Amino acid sequence: MKDREYMLEALKEARLAAAAGELPVGCVIVRGGEIIARAHNECEARRDATAHAELLAIRRASAATGDWRLDRCVLYATLEPCPMCAGAIVQARVGRLVYGAADPGQGCAGSLYRIPEDPAFPHFCRSDGGVLAEECAGLLNAFFDGARRLHKGPKS
Repeated sequence: MKDREYMLEALKEARLAAAAGELPVGCVIVRGGEIIARAHNECEARRDATAHAELLAIRRASAATGDWRLDRCVLYATLEPCPMCAGAIVQARVGRLVYGAADPGQGCAGSLYRIPEDPAFPHFCRSDGGVLAEECAGLLNAFFDGARRLHKGPKS
């Protein structure tokens, strides 16, 4: 599989999040051409601000491999990681990060900052953004459009 195909798998996870009323972000982690972990945001369900797709997937990949070091893995996320997730990607020694939609408000893999590629850290993780960006952004935009409609309530 190539980046597009793995991102399509991450989008499946994002759709599961949307169906559950979560911010629609999905993630898969690949090692040796095989998906070893998948997750989507579960912040609302778990009432946990750290239950982002990337963190959940990292935990599952570590459990699957029996190792916290994921240096032979590629992490695919539908949204550019926030500072917390970008830091976890560095800490887990992920070999490569691929994301879909940029996040100009919180993205720390290219938009606001490049945590995974910062030479100040002992581990370097190459980041590639924009894979299926329109599809990833479309899912997020639909979610936020729906949230805005809910917040406004019915027209008087």
